[in-house]
Amino acid sequence: MAATPAWPPKSAPRLFVEQRLDEADQIEIDGTQAHYLSRVMRVSPDDAVILCDNHTGEWASRVTGVEKRRVTLTLVELLRSPEPVPDFWLCPALLKKDRFDLVLEKATELGVGAIKPMVTRRCVADKLNHDRARSITIEAAEQCARTSLPELAPVQKLSSLLDSWPGDRALFFADEGGGDPAASAFADHAGPAGILVGPEGGFDQSEREMIKGHPNARAISLGPRILRGETAAIGATALWMGTAGDWGTQD
Repeated sequence: MAATPAWPPKSAPRLFVEQRLDEADQIEIDGTQAHYLSRVMRVSPDDAVILCDNHTGEWASRVTGVEKRRVTLTLVELLRSPEPVPDFWLCPALLKKDRFDLVLEKATELGVGAIKPMVTRRCVADKLNHDRARSITIEAAEQCARTSLPELAPVQKLSSLLDSWPGDRALFFADEGGGDPAASAFADHAGPAGILVGPEGGFDQSEREMIKGHPNARAISLGPRILRGETAAIGATALWMGTAGDWGTQD
């Protein structure tokens, strides 16, 4: 006898929704998400869709209605509770749009708890479309099966970020002038942490001195090569996850 196929299938579409799912039996999807389900994924009644609400976890739902601009889903069961997210902040300087889009996407996939964009003197950009940036993190979370979204903070100046930095959070910063090897610095630390990554051209001398003046600051080196801003941000995050984050945990 053939084995019964697993339900919901791993290929089922995944969506983040605004509605809190543990308070609903049925949910209606409209707008671009409805278009994605009906026109791109071509769901039909009884098909499975995985839903997340950034609060209660991951739910299996069944399609019960497909209209031109609306898809109706009925919740079936809670599949996973919200995942524990490492208490790690990535604080990247703004870059050109396409490069910063990459940082947002990969930081989400790598599992950061928060993304806190900042403006420094050598930034080529000083603004960020927050709604668009949020959409990028949501799409990345859907793709990598996160059950929770990273916090996406408004853009702030470096000085403001330092002034509001919590006293119990380690403050690593990628210093082109040299510092402790990043892997050993991360491995030595337990507890909340964040890393500052500068723009193309790095932090200027006055900014480096301002950062070093913070009581929590620790300069780190990301190796012997000169890295682009997006490479430094993504590489540092991956290294932190592998040494102090959740890459060593098993389900």
